[in-house]
Amino acid sequence: MRSDPAAYTAARVLAPAASQPHLLAGFAFASFTDDVCDSGALEERRRRFDRWVGLVRTGWDTGRVEHPLLRAFLHTSAECGLPRHWVESYLDGTQIDLGFPGFVSESDYQAYIDQLTWPFAMLTTGLVQPGGGDDEQFARSCRLLADGCQRTDFLADLAEDLRGGNLYLPTDDLQRHGVTRGDLEQGRDTPGVRALISATADTAHATLQRASRIVDEVPEPHRPLVRCVLRLHHQRLRAITSRGAGVARGPLRDRPVACLRLLVQESRSAVERA
Repeated sequence: MRSDPAAYTAARVLAPAASQPHLLAGFAFASFTDDVCDSGALEERRRRFDRWVGLVRTGWDTGRVEHPLLRAFLHTSAECGLPRHWVESYLDGTQIDLGFPGFVSESDYQAYIDQLTWPFAMLTTGLVQPGGGDDEQFARSCRLLADGCQRTDFLADLAEDLRGGNLYLPTDDLQRHGVTRGDLEQGRDTPGVRALISATADTAHATLQRASRIVDEVPEPHRPLVRCVLRLHHQRLRAITSRGAGVARGPLRDRPVACLRLLVQESRSAVERA
């Protein structure tokens, strides 16, 4: 997938072959739905999103759908027992991005995770769990994973998001470190900006550490992929911390050699465990 080639490659290399079509169908559906909200004028996006939601709900209700991506996702949902409420939650939550207001506080950010990022995780990670991830303990672990990965992504994409007119860091955090939005938009390298980036990365690291319990909660064949995703995001956070204020001037890109090393290590570990 273009939005995260490293994670896509990890899925193709580490996930069991029988699970790969389902994982990719879930990710493709969630990403396509997100893209519907992100491109074009606001009214055009609203109309396009409403049409898409109508197609999804009609397809789910009737089982008849012509859109190939949606047809694949509905097949996956049925095969994996994905609860419909996660799909409905994601469709409702994605509308936030139709007119994103920004976060004032950490509680605003956490509400975003609940409404959008957590359901996204359940449409992807939830597919590896029997019953579509409707177990409460597993779902809570997915929420931790969603939180840590989302905060990492907001840091990695900070420069691109700012150019698009969006700031996904809470303004309370900026004020706490004496940083203005203009400091970030201008890419200023100040002690406050560096402290803001470092503190946000530390929070993401800590959340991902707590989320690591999910490795023991997924079936054994899927653990190498989940471990790799966790390690990939920790790797990105270390790169973000190293760049400091530089992440406001240009997006972070994964280093292919470092990603390849992770894949090789997890592949070898999987063989040894087997």
